[in-house]
Amino acid sequence: MLTAGLAFALVNSLAQVASIKFGLTSTTVAFVQYAIALVVILPYLLSLGIRESLQTNHLGWHIFRVFLSVIGIQLWLWALAYPVPIWQGIALLMTSPLFATIGSGLFLKEQVGIARWGATLSGFIGAMLILEPWADDFSLAALLPIGAAFFWACYSLMVKKLSSNDSPSTMVVYLLILITPFNLLLAIPEWHTPEGGLIWLVLIGAGALTALAQWAIVKAYSVADASFVQPFDHAKLPLNVLAGWIVFSWVPPGRLWLGAAIIIASVAFITQWESKNLAK
Repeated sequence: MLTAGLAFALVNSLAQVASIKFGLTSTTVAFVQYAIALVVILPYLLSLGIRESLQTNHLGWHIFRVFLSVIGIQLWLWALAYPVPIWQGIALLMTSPLFATIGSGLFLKEQVGIARWGATLSGFIGAMLILEPWADDFSLAALLPIGAAFFWACYSLMVKKLSSNDSPSTMVVYLLILITPFNLLLAIPEWHTPEGGLIWLVLIGAGALTALAQWAIVKAYSVADASFVQPFDHAKLPLNVLAGWIVFSWVPPGRLWLGAAIIIASVAFITQWESKNLAK
């Protein structure tokens, strides 16, 4: 999980370099990045047994699940290209489990309870501290990571719903195979062909690291319980802050750490609560 966090931190900085310094559209970056990731991770997909993994009675739901993930990716890369400072974006992205909690209560009809609702509300208060919508320099672009978090929460709920019928390999194979065609459809209207060897090195690096991150996440959850693995996901915040400081000299304000601490505490509480209920 720490490997995935480090890989994604590097990917985020490379994506911002591609958009800010080389002028590529976020949709172009998304298509090239995930197309390269698919090529790099193809041997791993073959080892999972693609033919067996593609067997499902819920093809339509898998397509819709991947579509939700693609919208989240597009909003996230749009935020990076704007640019939204990485310290702000990644902290707001961590609200995704809070949206998932709301969705599990409203749509999956799970018993959420007052404690989890309270933790969710606290997490969003932490997000407001980071966003500062009352500040004079507030921009609507700062809401893009919140949108990405929402769609990735919807994606997570779909995974949760489908996991009772389909295997984890089915989830991974459909995600990585379908994500590139979706990204291509969104990239065509504003396609910008990357020119020059340096930009291709940036994109290839982003794609290879994306494949590494996806592989690392699958491996992490395959060898340990989610309740053990999940806390290590919070390391992505300092890793991304460090990458943003090295590449763009972005220094986060003090309110980031207060807001992020509230979000992390809320997510940790919800994760522990759910793991206890599963144990019962």
